[in-house]
Amino acid sequence: MSLPDDAISERTSMGRGMDVISCLADMSAAGEQGVSVQDIARALERDRSQISRTLAALAEEQLVSRGSDGRYRLAWSWYASAEQLVERRLRVEGRTILDELSESAGEACFLGVLEGDATVTIVESVPTAARLIGSWIGRAYPAFCSDAGQAVLWDASDDEVRGVFSRTEFRSAGPNAATSVDEFLRRLAASRERGYAIVAEEAEPGLYSVSAPVWDFRGEVIAGMQIVGERRRLEPRSPALGEACADAARRLSAMLGARES
Repeated sequence: MSLPDDAISERTSMGRGMDVISCLADMSAAGEQGVSVQDIARALERDRSQISRTLAALAEEQLVSRGSDGRYRLAWSWYASAEQLVERRLRVEGRTILDELSESAGEACFLGVLEGDATVTIVESVPTAARLIGSWIGRAYPAFCSDAGQAVLWDASDDEVRGVFSRTEFRSAGPNAATSVDEFLRRLAASRERGYAIVAEEAEPGLYSVSAPVWDFRGEVIAGMQIVGERRRLEPRSPALGEACADAARRLSAMLGARES
């Protein structure tokens, strides 16, 4: 599926803007008193005129400011605006990545975010062969047993996880769901060690998934990427699907300004 020219242009512009913002933020954190166009162009290995145009556009959006010395600094409102840009790009680039992952895996793929003690699907890509009835967009599911639950809590401390589930009743239609926060934490630890999460019949009988975290420019997990299907089909392919999901999540993370750890 090819994207229209305006969609491609939008993705390219968002990508350049995020790259420049991330670079400027890194240099500012390192103690730079303003950053020149040449500094950013050199760091990103981009053409100086291209960086200058991107910075001018960011200044118009009040994400950055240009001092009398000609050097650029992050504007006071950059953080909130950058979050909005990340949210927008998560959906735009996320759909593209999910389409690629769904096509290669031949299974339904989703992006979910944490809301309270539940996960909510924000983007999906479902092949016809998956025979999914209806859409999961906007639907919430208890995070302790959902396909994205472990992925969206990947970077959370034990105390933070306990806080999320402080009022949660650990009851699920799935026969293998965690029955307590301690059991969830043990599964989360094993998933981190593995590099991706496996959720086998925790939400409902016969349902199986692999998932991985998506990070943003702040170094925080903002979403979980999942491949979901019938256990009988997915379980024998777990290692390959898990690695494919984790790789797709890393690629999307890089597009959101995340730095490799």
